[in-house]
Amino acid sequence: MDQDNNSEDESVGPSEDPSEEEMPNLPPGLSDAEAMELLWEMRAQRRQSSPDLPETVTRLTAPDGSLLYLVGTAHFSDSSKKDVATTIRAVQPDVVVVELCQYRVSMLKMDENTLLREAKDINLEKVQQAIKQNGLMSGLMQILLLKVSAHITEQLGMAPGGEFREAFKEAGRVPFCKFHLGDRPIPVTFKRAIAALSLWQKARLAWGLCFLSDPISKEDVEKCKQKDLLEQTMSEMIGEFPALHQTIVAERDIYLTHTLRQAARCVQAPPNDQRVPSVVVGVVGMGHVPGIERNWDKQLNIHEIMSVAPPSRFGWVLRTVVKGAVIGMLGYACYRAGGGIGRAVLSLPAVQSLLETLRPPPA
Repeated sequence: MDQDNNSEDESVGPSEDPSEEEMPNLPPGLSDAEAMELLWEMRAQRRQSSPDLPETVTRLTAPDGSLLYLVGTAHFSDSSKKDVATTIRAVQPDVVVVELCQYRVSMLKMDENTLLREAKDINLEKVQQAIKQNGLMSGLMQILLLKVSAHITEQLGMAPGGEFREAFKEAGRVPFCKFHLGDRPIPVTFKRAIAALSLWQKARLAWGLCFLSDPISKEDVEKCKQKDLLEQTMSEMIGEFPALHQTIVAERDIYLTHTLRQAARCVQAPPNDQRVPSVVVGVVGMGHVPGIERNWDKQLNIHEIMSVAPPSRFGWVLRTVVKGAVIGMLGYACYRAGGGIGRAVLSLPAVQSLLETLRPPPA
């Protein structure tokens, strides 16, 4: 699996475990050019011209004749993993694009047990990291959304993103196949989502996320095989907030369409570097498939959905009041506990970071 540094989308290198690659064995004594040509021919022989693919796969065609096989998946479903593997093996793609960004790429190389444990364990360190990465409001919203994912993880006993790990593994077995991260960076999504909500809407959404505890039945587990349960749960909660749906779903539909179209371009075929239409497999949540189909032939303004407005003066004042209240309670607790303990608490990195953020933004 090759790594493409010239693509606009993020690329990921091959697996570090050679046993997972399972690349074809070549006869000894071949030159580099001969080996490339032989591998290209072997892949062409494996590629099915009219593959029998799962019902979750949608085929789209680019203006230059390149083909996109879009696999709609459920993030908590073994069936989706099988659909991804079946599609990649059948069409032997030039590029695989998944609904991940560089901030979530670690899930590709973590085993299921580790991911299951990480998804359930939302601790202070993760909260601090989210706030540092995304800011106070966006960071807290990210933690609340992780809580939704953790709730489903705990109910189903299944770690999310199995279809992306399957795509990464299968792409490594296809000669010349590149692996791209096709989703918008998650900090941009959260910051734009928070900016689109009023203060009252933020409070209502946070309340709903905090008290999510509905059990998931066996029937819901079966629904995972036909519909993305995580996206369905999120859609039900954000249905009252059209602006939130716009930033979390509709804008990402546009971004995913953009990266898929960037991938679906002609490639150079050995030995004469002749340009031929490419074959691409896209792996996205099935909630994004209709939006990608609608946007496929449209002119897209990608820069508009990547901009993040700077924090307002009112937002800084509100954050300062909240943080000031926290500092006040902390100071009173230190006073009651005694000077030595108070100094020890105030020297903690987390407290120092909180004090640092109380500085006003530059005018």
